[in-house]
Amino acid sequence: MTNIVLFGPPGAGKGTQAEFLKEKYNLVHISTGDVFRYNIKNGTDLGKQAKVFIDEGKLVPDEITIGMLEAEVDKNKEAEGFIFDGFPRTEAQADALENFLNKKQTKVDAMLALEVDDEVLVQRLLERGKTSGRVDDANEEVIRKRIKVYYNETAILKSYYQKKDKYYGVDGVGSIQEITTRLSEVIDKL
Repeated sequence: MTNIVLFGPPGAGKGTQAEFLKEKYNLVHISTGDVFRYNIKNGTDLGKQAKVFIDEGKLVPDEITIGMLEAEVDKNKEAEGFIFDGFPRTEAQADALENFLNKKQTKVDAMLALEVDDEVLVQRLLERGKTSGRVDDANEEVIRKRIKVYYNETAILKSYYQKKDKYYGVDGVGSIQEITTRLSEVIDKL
């Protein structure tokens, strides 16, 4: 089983790359953003709670996020592995993921971090906001706050996974195919 944490700031291309990687390596893509949007759209209790935080550009509390994530993993018991996109975001979440996967007799194999300049991220997200209907991508102030939250609260995971020799920084600028090739080169060596 291959389990990858796909990491990077909002707009780095995690969702796009995850689509290619899941097909190539036969993995299940679990995007916390997609899980949150599904729960919000369907008005679940967890979705209503998560919406308040997302609308303010804040991280959703661990207990909500972990509950949603565990349910997604459990739905895919026969999976060959997972791409975790948008999770973990904190050391506490990384520990919770590790503990959860240990119970399933597996582990995180690598954190692949897409590295992209902040101004490129802002422009990507504003463009996405024009077509996606996502309100969190339509407001530059909210976008910049999300990027700041990423650096302040989640960048610590870089050192967390570096200590475990599982961190791989990958240039997230270029064509989709170029970025996919860079990510694949890392995965193929795992």
